[in-house]
Amino acid sequence: MIIFDRLWATMKAKGISQYKLIKEYGFSTGQLDRLRKNENINTYTLDQLCRILKCELNEIAEYRREE
Repeated sequence: MIIFDRLWATMKAKGISQYKLIKEYGFSTGQLDRLRKNENINTYTLDQLCRILKCELNEIAEYRREE
């Protein structure tokens, strides 16, 4: 399972709020809701987040094995 817990910490560290993602970068509230719920998102969204936050993928997402 891929989880996005690291995203919120990275956003805070970089000074990017959810509001800013919506208003300045055109993210939808639905995209953010899917990220909050660790649901499926596309690679384009991941790419955009890494570009905006100037970070690597492992700073926003983590794979956890389901046991």
